Order: sequence, then C-alpha cells, then structure tokens
Amino acid sequence: MGVVVVRYRPTSDMADINESLVRDVFEELHQKDPGTIKYATLRLADGTFLHIADVDQEANPLNNSEAFARFQDGIADRCEPGEGPSPQPASIVGSYGLFAD
Repeated sequence: MGVVVVRYRPTSDMADINESLVRDVFEELHQKDPGTIKYATLRLADGTFLHIADVDQEANPLNNSEAFARFQDGIADRCEPGEGPSPQPASIVGSYGLFAD
C-alpha cells in the first residue's frame, strides 16, 4: 500500500491515555521487530496526533498486533467530535533518513 498518514485529535482528558496506548504499540513492535513497517507517531502542540506508516498492507504487522487492537478499541470515543481518525494515502516528496528512498 505504501505510505499512509492518519490524523486525529483526542479530547484533552484522553490525550495522555491515547499516548500511552500508542507507546504500547511501539513497545510491541520493538519486541517483535517485524521488519515490514516503518512507523512514527507525532503529538502536535495542539493535541493532534499524526501517524505516518510505510507498510505493505499484505504484510502489515499491525493487523496481528494486540497492542494496536487495544489502541484502536474506542479510538472514536477518545476523539473530539468530528476529529476522529482520518487515514489518507500519501506519497513521499522528499525524505532524509526517515523513509527508504
């Protein structure tokens, strides 16, 4: 599938809980080291979360991740109204050290 960017904004009282769930996903990825995904999550100053993933959907390790399933469970309820997850396909215009060329 290539690069996907997902943007959403949790309510202020759920932002730290959301961050903890995201950190659990990365901890699991580091433990299992699937090697089939490049993935980063950013928390912007306004509370918005931005996930950037470069992954082959057929070999996407998130599909089998218990931590990712816990993160996804209730994500819409953690978000501000109208600010739920919005995945968008993206193309890399330029990258230095973040994505493979």
